[in-house]
Amino acid sequence: MPSTRRLCVLAVARTRITILSAVLVCLSSVLTSPTGTADQPPNVLIIYADDLGYGDLSSYNENCAYETPHLDQLASQGVRFTDAHSPSTICSPSRYGLMSGQCVFRTGRRTTAFEGASGPSYLRPDDLTIAEMLQQAGYKTAIFGKWHLGLTWYGSDGKQLRGGFKDVTKIDYERSTPLIDGPNNQGFDESFVTPNCPTTDPLYLYIENGMVPVPANQRHKSDTLPNPGGKWRWDNDEGWKAPGYKFVDADILFFDKTREFLDRHVQESPDQPFFAVVSTQIAHAPVLPANQHSGSTQAGARGDFVCELDSLTGDLLDHLKELGVDDNTLVIFNSDNGPETMHTVWMREDHQHDAAGGWRGMKRDGWEGGHRVPMMMKWPGHIAPGRVSDQLINTTDIFKTLAAVADVDLPENVALDSFNMLPELLGQVPEGESIRPHMITQSFRGEFQLRVGDWKYLDHAGSGGNNYNDRVLQPYAKKEAETSFPGQLYNLKQDPMETVNLYEQEAAKRKEMQALLKSIVE
Repeated sequence: MPSTRRLCVLAVARTRITILSAVLVCLSSVLTSPTGTADQPPNVLIIYADDLGYGDLSSYNENCAYETPHLDQLASQGVRFTDAHSPSTICSPSRYGLMSGQCVFRTGRRTTAFEGASGPSYLRPDDLTIAEMLQQAGYKTAIFGKWHLGLTWYGSDGKQLRGGFKDVTKIDYERSTPLIDGPNNQGFDESFVTPNCPTTDPLYLYIENGMVPVPANQRHKSDTLPNPGGKWRWDNDEGWKAPGYKFVDADILFFDKTREFLDRHVQESPDQPFFAVVSTQIAHAPVLPANQHSGSTQAGARGDFVCELDSLTGDLLDHLKELGVDDNTLVIFNSDNGPETMHTVWMREDHQHDAAGGWRGMKRDGWEGGHRVPMMMKWPGHIAPGRVSDQLINTTDIFKTLAAVADVDLPENVALDSFNMLPELLGQVPEGESIRPHMITQSFRGEFQLRVGDWKYLDHAGSGGNNYNDRVLQPYAKKEAETSFPGQLYNLKQDPMETVNLYEQEAAKRKEMQALLKSIVE
């Protein structure tokens, strides 16, 4: 099919109309294009935060213990979603959801957060990833930061290692690289990533374009971690690291690598759109704000940490303007799940800050606090500024939304848990109308939660993740005893805190949702 530009030229040649008429023809073509530009779809930048709760940004939480001005500005320049969710309540399965447009149950594997030399990747060889989809559409693709989707590592005997921190010492880097299931084999042209959580799970090393420049051959002790120390060092596992590996400045490095990619790409290929993902360490444990951000808030180390993310994001968005590409870049900010348990408790106790934003639960839980997350999008000239949307949306929806933005026709068997939200971004959906007929999420144990409108069914008793009989979490357990029902049913409009289990009282609705869940999962 000839391009829009060529059609305009042919129209001039064949009809000899005036220059003004030709301009009008071209303008009409542009305005009817789903992306709003005739020859080049927009650049896409995703900033994917870690363990950042619904209440961790001041645009979402009027009682936030600190300000996040740059992320608040991003929200004011586009749309801020109030009913956005992660596909899982822990890291690795949520990343699978972003990359594949699917929930992790589609893999047939249990939910897990990869540690040590564990793998293989959740992404199977025949999965079409979001990066492959955009790469095939002509995008230059890159990712920087936390990968955490599982990787295939081999020992000197040629056998695949199956995980665990001890297996790290058995890695044969020559046999293992280039990594067969790393980012560069999943649709990314460029990558600079850590295999697992950058400061939590050994092995601590960098993977650059499928290779390991410096192997992990030094012992790491958690008590060597600098600022801020104390309880905020919690969840830093000891193990093996590469010489020169950064703990405190992890996100500064990731954002620097992102800017280097953008500089190089805009200079070398200004007419090619880019798709870049920066996957942060903030606000995962341990809490390690960089020195220049330490003490920047009155909300302790974690407040400083989140404000570091805010500052880094603001710098990167300013850089888009300096490069002259801001006007044609769709920016997406999202988090992989709710806030970490101890972080939530300490921030409530020490700073009267609710990282879960008033919702019940936190990371790992099937209740709202475990998977209701901040999500914002900015696209100048397409997303009206200052919008607040209550459209039900999931991280998995980014896949089909970007396919629509890039004008890609997807096969029916990919991104099965993704829905196209482009009409919502463009303000074309009538108020109160839901694009999604339903939404599935999965908790730490892989158990299911199903949303249909205001109704939420949890196919399990209890939280699905954390143990609220634990002394630390007991203050946040329900005051009355939990029912003995095997599942939970709530109407979130009437009961947003998920306190009144309607499992028996609304038996017909519960059975209806159980049947729907069974049909989707099977």
